[in-house]
Amino acid sequence: MTVGRIAPVALYQEVAERLRQRIFSHELQPGTWVDEQALAADYGISRTPLREALKVLASEGLVTLKPRRGCYVTEISERDLDEIFTVMALLEGQCAADTARKATDGDLARLTSIHNELERAASANDINGYFEANQAFHQEMQLIVDNRWLSQAITDLRKVIKLSRHHSLFSDGRLKQSLAEHREILEALGRRDAAGTEQAMREHISSGRRALAKIAARKESAA
Repeated sequence: MTVGRIAPVALYQEVAERLRQRIFSHELQPGTWVDEQALAADYGISRTPLREALKVLASEGLVTLKPRRGCYVTEISERDLDEIFTVMALLEGQCAADTARKATDGDLARLTSIHNELERAASANDINGYFEANQAFHQEMQLIVDNRWLSQAITDLRKVIKLSRHHSLFSDGRLKQSLAEHREILEALGRRDAAGTEQAMREHISSGRRALAKIAARKESAA
């Protein structure tokens, strides 16, 4: 059998990742038209890998390809967020329940260590640090469950949520509330209580949606 060389990351994949980060940072704002010609010139590439990259982002829901009008960064409405968070609560709840059933003592020790990072970040009012630890906690649960389909569905929806113009942790009191919710999740995991862990996680996700809605309502009333 002939063993071929391992190919480097395809150019379009690198371009997709760069654009993905620009979208998540809101450098490319929701609703913005994507100027393919300008981007190709900026990156020093042809339009072909750029268009392949945009197809990848379109499959993730981050951009929308409109016939004869071009490509636009996807704009998430309040209805979209309601629907996405409803599905997220179901998926993350299932992941939490499966974690309670499958986690070893070592798994729980890692989750506890990550939770301690949440505690430290909250004490320092470090929103960015809290966000990173929160992401790590959820991702660790996905690793424990080891269901690639469930993990992929959650990951894809989390990418779309990042398109929101707001961040739930900036809502008054949300950091403290989120930490309390994480404590409940960890306590239920420690009891190996699958139903309790699932319910705590669903409430955690739904609470995040309510916090985003409060921010949006406040900004709308101030406009």
